[in-house]
Amino acid sequence: MTTFAQVLARLLARDPGRPLVTFYDDATGERTELSVTTYANWVAKVSSLLDEELELEAGDRLLVDLPAHWLGTVVLGAAWTVGLEVVWDGAHEAVVTGPDGLARWAEDADRVPVVASALLPLAGRFPDGVPVGVHDLGVEVWSQPDAYTAWPGADDDTPAVAGVTHAALWAEAAARPEADGGRLLSEADPTSSEGLPALTAALAGHGSLVLVAHASPARRERIASDERVTRG
Repeated sequence: MTTFAQVLARLLARDPGRPLVTFYDDATGERTELSVTTYANWVAKVSSLLDEELELEAGDRLLVDLPAHWLGTVVLGAAWTVGLEVVWDGAHEAVVTGPDGLARWAEDADRVPVVASALLPLAGRFPDGVPVGVHDLGVEVWSQPDAYTAWPGADDDTPAVAGVTHAALWAEAAARPEADGGRLLSEADPTSSEGLPALTAALAGHGSLVLVAHASPARRERIASDERVTRG
């Protein structure tokens, strides 16, 4: 049986310096690469924000409304580290969103914590600020520590996504053919039910994810060649 924390610990022990998530956004020209260590540091910071600042607890539900972006992989890892259940609709105790969802979810900020990211390089802040009551991730995340220990965190039976436990999620991920230790290219949003398997298979199989947004077919093929993609 396995939890996300155990998956990440194994990745750190095996090869902490290798690329884990590489993100291309051809609409902005951004290329961001997170090594295993850098990814773990981001996960720790966002975990601390969710737990220590927003006072979320294991078993709470986090609604994630983000597009395909490297930060989405971090938010998932942070939620699972704290022991939160990631959902895409229905009842929830907090929300993480991007620019497109800011106006919609700001209306809920007096009821539940709402965290928004401008999705700028290095998770920069919103240039014009955010509505009253909304937490700007680009402002609040930088004061969080690079190390975080969850208490109690998740166990095998803790829901990870929409009723699926950690044990079931990671058992399924490890059994996927993509969990072969290679470089997996995906255009699907990892925070969606359709895109999630690419991320979990890469993590469970000690591989890596190349996440591509807004690329033409020709550009996608060039990225796949440059990044030595083995599946996608």
